Order: sequence, then structure tokens, then C-alpha cells
Amino acid sequence: MKTDFSQLRFNALAQSSQQISVPVSEPNRRSSLFASHVFNDYKMLQYLTKEAISAVRDAITSGSKIERKLADQVAEGMKTWAIEMGATHYTHWFQPLTGSTAEKHDAFFDIQDGQALEIFGGAQLVQQEPDASSFPSGGIRNTFEARGYTAWDPSSPAFVYGTTLCIPTIFVSYTGEALDNKAPLLRALNAVDEAATSVAKYFDKTVTKVNATLGWEQEYFLIDKSLASARIDITLTGRTLLGHTAAKGQQLEDHYFGVIPSRVIGFMSELEKECMVLGIPVKTRHNEVAPNQFELAPVFEEANLAVDHNLLLMDVMDKVADKHHLKVLFHEKPFAGINGSGKHNNWSLATDTGINLLSPGSTPMKNLQFLTFFINTIKAVDTYESLLRASIASASNDHRLGANEAPPAIFSIFIGKQLSAVLDELEGVSLGKLSPQEKTELKLNVVGKIPEILMDNTDRNRTSPFAFTGNKFEMRGVGSKTNCAKPMTVLNTAVAQQLQLFKKEVDRLIDQKGLKKDEAIFNVLREYIKSSKRIRFEGDGYSEAWEKEAAKRKLSNLKTTPEAVAVMSEKAHVTLFEQMGVLSSIELKARQEVEWEAYVMHTQIEGRVYEELVYSQILPSALSYTNVLLDNISKINLVMEQVTDLEESAQGQLFSEINLHVQGLKKSVDTMTQARKAANKLATTSERAHAYALEVKPMFSTIRIHADQLEKLMSDIHWPLLKYRELLQIR
Repeated sequence: MKTDFSQLRFNALAQSSQQISVPVSEPNRRSSLFASHVFNDYKMLQYLTKEAISAVRDAITSGSKIERKLADQVAEGMKTWAIEMGATHYTHWFQPLTGSTAEKHDAFFDIQDGQALEIFGGAQLVQQEPDASSFPSGGIRNTFEARGYTAWDPSSPAFVYGTTLCIPTIFVSYTGEALDNKAPLLRALNAVDEAATSVAKYFDKTVTKVNATLGWEQEYFLIDKSLASARIDITLTGRTLLGHTAAKGQQLEDHYFGVIPSRVIGFMSELEKECMVLGIPVKTRHNEVAPNQFELAPVFEEANLAVDHNLLLMDVMDKVADKHHLKVLFHEKPFAGINGSGKHNNWSLATDTGINLLSPGSTPMKNLQFLTFFINTIKAVDTYESLLRASIASASNDHRLGANEAPPAIFSIFIGKQLSAVLDELEGVSLGKLSPQEKTELKLNVVGKIPEILMDNTDRNRTSPFAFTGNKFEMRGVGSKTNCAKPMTVLNTAVAQQLQLFKKEVDRLIDQKGLKKDEAIFNVLREYIKSSKRIRFEGDGYSEAWEKEAAKRKLSNLKTTPEAVAVMSEKAHVTLFEQMGVLSSIELKARQEVEWEAYVMHTQIEGRVYEELVYSQILPSALSYTNVLLDNISKINLVMEQVTDLEESAQGQLFSEINLHVQGLKKSVDTMTQARKAANKLATTSERAHAYALEVKPMFSTIRIHADQLEKLMSDIHWPLLKYRELLQIR
């Protein structure tokens, strides 16, 4: 006899089987749609005065303030355009420390002198005061102190989404501390701009600005919405807490780059149309390795805009999926035993003269410029490897790191055999000034090897957390749910400081040692090659040998989020952020508290869902099935007129095995619950987070072992939860 939950499972499967692809109309040229809902330069030319346009552009390039009169002009033009686009409301769109976005909608509608009007002025554009008491602040503010301010970020253009004009903003407290992820990112981007521009002038004095660029790769899973709704673990935690591995998973690798299912093509087509009108330059789509796993990637953009577009994309994905009766899973590891989802961050630096500073060149001078930024990046990552690990830490990403093509917790850099050979050769050049012969050899060596690098596919080590891939570095450990602003803030801050130190040392050699510029640059780079050598690794990041080797190299191995987050408050890291003007010690400590608290909350929720699943669904179903077995054994005894020992019959053996896992399941859930309650009583957020990582979370695996064995042993009709083979097969 079916249990209620097993009936829910079969009903969901029946509903899912009836779903068909939703037709999507396509324009002749998608480019005709691009940025039609974005208040970009072209729209400003149509709706703003030259004076207002100039003020906005100055604010973007130099950070200058916009006068109130001009702000009113911008607001009026923006309002006129938005209303023409069908907008009825406006919102300051910001990124609180929850990891997602937030918005409060206000209507343009107002009453003045008894007349109904559409009102939107410079004051509403530039600054708002949301009721922000419930957003995480990490102790910066008391809960009853609700005042927080959002302030317009003109470098990220406003856009109309649905019927709302969305204005990208930062979010700060009444006393000025950043309460979001955008403000520190903007500070970090400003820092790397100034530092990189200063160094770039060694090679081209016409450079006046350097932008950090970002190209993210968004991986995700799609499952039928009916199936997702039938599993409370997916609904409440975003992943399957239980589930026996399907007979056919990803082992044949037939899903990767395979034919995209028709329902998914429909979803992707509508998603890409929505992205086009919102100015999100999506370009690539394909099946990923795991069943029901896919990827979407855009053209590179300036990092701040790329971050905004990624956050907007995830919201659009949810809404479009709903129309197609699908559910997007952004969790880094929604299914055990198959690949998880990341958000590879492809990062580089580009000048306002159109040069990618991490792209090898065709002349000795261009190659020296490339090596300068290439080696300084390696040095920065070597110095702050533990901080970069902390920037990608989360309860969900902990499930992903270290297996199934996801990089391990140990940070290392992969640059490929040929670039490694180049650096090893440069390291061996004799000390002191370069002789003319040595200069010639250096030029020949670099020029001779760079073309080979361009032909070589350096993107081959899937276990590397930080890999050079031809003209950019790819940070692979970023989780699919993560706000890219977090790792990009750390990386750009670290590189900015490193470039400052580099320039200071080069100038010292020029001024005090009398070296020529190129000689000074090379001498400093050579020492950096030596001092940062420990971070370079070309082998298998999953191997035990690497873990031992990394320990010898004194690289950190922070396997859990609580221990990774703990390094944020180390003196060197506090100094880094304060010196670069990115985060004050108060802001940094607040973020540490928020990360610990988020880890506790996410793990606590999973623990509670485990308890609910086991006691309300798994155990009742298992006991019901054991009653069937016992009844079957009794009937056999009646027919055969003899008492059959439980251990002697197949039914009896099955009963004993199921009973063993039932007892183990109950015991492990009860143990986990007690550990959770004990952790909740600890005094500090740090203590609670570490207790959840060390005492509570390990029990999840034990619970799963027993539950998954019960799934394998029980009859299909009695099992209450949708199985992996049912969840992972979209047609």
C-alpha cells in the first residue's frame, strides 16, 4: 500500500511527464533587442542635456559628484524614458550581505496641490533611506537602528525590469560603513585602476585608466517544477539531502556538449531574449557534464557591471524557468555523486587604450608588460591565498570543493608547462644589471616562447583553483550561488597593493641604484618569480601527495567555511584592506560575523530538514514496508506449515537489513539533533559555526548512508522521495 508521500511522488512524476516545450518567438536579429531596456549612453543622448550627460560621464570616469540641478535633469530624463517603457515604479537596486539583491518599489505617482502627477527628482535618484533593520550588518548596527542609505552608482546603468525602473546603488549605514557587496567592490576597482595605471605608464604614457574585466560562467541545474515541489529538501535547502546514486549518472559523459533537450532550449531562448533587452551580453550556452546541468556565459565586461549583470541574470533565470514549469538549482552541490556547479570568474586588466595587460604580445616591450602584470598577479595570489580561499567560502560551496572537477580548498596557480619554463628560465638570469647580451637573450627567449603559449591550451587542469588560460586568470572555486563581488573585491585589492609595492621597488632601483627602467623592472620581477614559486602547481590538486606538498610549502588548507572565514581578521588582511581604502577593520569584522552566522543558519536549516524528512517520511515508510515483509513471512509459514527463521528466508534477511538501517538512521538523526542544540548554546558566532562544522555537519553523511541504503532495499512503491533517476532526466 502506498504512503501519502509516495503518492505525492508518483503524482509529481505523472504531472512532469505531461510537460511540453513552451514555444518562444525569436526576432530576426537578437542584436536589435540589445539594451533596449537600459538607460545607456544612447538613451542619455536622447533624453538628457549635454551638460547632464557630461556630469554623468565625469562621475563614471573620475568619481566626481553630480550637482543637484544636474541630478534633477538626469532624474527627469530617466523618468520620462522609463514611463515610455511601461514603468510605473522605481527602486534602488542593491546588494545587501545576504548574498542576493534587494529592492523596495516606490511609485512615480504622487499628489501635489491636489493634482495627480508622476514625480521623480534628483533627490530620489541619488539617495534613498530604506527600512534596512533586518539586513545583516555583522554588529555594525543594532536591530532597532533601521536607518541605512542607498546611493546611486552611475557607473552601472539603470534599467527597466518589468514595470520597475531599477537604479543600481550601494548600501551604507547611517555612520557610513558599507553594508553591501558593491561598495567594497567599487573601492577595490578604484584601487586597482590607480595602481595598474601607474605601472602601465612604464610601457605607454598615454594610458589614463585600467579596468578590471570579468567574464563569469554560470553553471546551474534544471529540474521539473513539479518534481522540485515534491521534495522538501530541494524546496527548503536548494539541494537533495538524501538520494541513492542513479545507475546511470554522468559516467558515460554523454550529456556534456550533447543535444540540448527541447524544454531546455525553450527556456534558454526566452532567457537569452530577456538578457538581451536588459543589456546582459550572453553568448554561450551548452550542456554541462552532469545530467540536467547547463552553463551560460557572457562576453567580458567591466567587473562592476559584470557583477550586476550576473545577479540580475539569476533573478531572470528563476522567473523564466517558472514560465517553462522548470526549477533552477543554483546550489553548488544539489546532487551527490555528480559534478557540482561553479561560477568560474575569468579576470583580466584592460587599459583605456584597448590593451589587455594579461595578453602576451608580439614585441619584447609588450612581453615585458605582459610579464609585469602576469607575475605581479601570481605574487598577489601567493601573498593572500588564504584570503582568496575565504572569499569563496560558504556552507553550500563546502559540499562542492575538492571533487568532481571542482578545485580543492588549497589555493594554487596553474600556468601551463610553457609559461612555467619561461619563468624558470627568467629566474636563472644572473643577478645585477643585464648585459647587452643578456638583454638580447631575454628578448629572444620571451618572444620565442610566447607564440607557443598562444598555441598551447593551458586550460587543462580542472583541479586548479586559479589558472592562467591564455589572456586571463580563471578563478574556478567561486560557487554558483556566490556574488562575484566578494572574490573580485579580494583579488583586485590584493593585485592593487602588489602593483603599488612593485612600482615602489622599481622606482627605488631606478633612483637609488641607477638602473634603467627595463633593467629595474626585470630585476624586481625575477625576485617575485622566486618568492612566489610555492603557489605554482601543475599536478593533480586532488592527490594526497599534493596535500602533503602544500603543507611543506606552507600553503593553507582551509577545508571548512568557519576556518576559512577566520583568516579574514588576521592582522595582514586587516592592514591590506585598510591601506587600500577598501574595508575598514569594522567593516571587515562585520563581514566575518555575517559569514559565520550565514554558515550556522544554512547548516541549522539542513539539520532541521533532515529531522523532518526522516521522522515524517523515511521512517514511517520503512516501518510500513517491514510490516509487509513480516506479513509475507507469516503467510509463508502458514502455507508451508512450519516456522521459518527470519535469518533463513530472503524476506527475513531483507527485514533484518532494513531494520538495521532504520535503527542506525534514528540514532544518527537523534545524535545530530543533540549536537545542533548544543551548538546553539555556545556564546559566540565563531564558536557556533565551528561546532556546526565539526559536530553537526559530519552527522549528515551518516544519516545519508542509512537513508540511501533504505532507498535501495525498499520496494519502489513504498519509497516516499523522488529518486535521482527521476529528478535528473528532463526530456
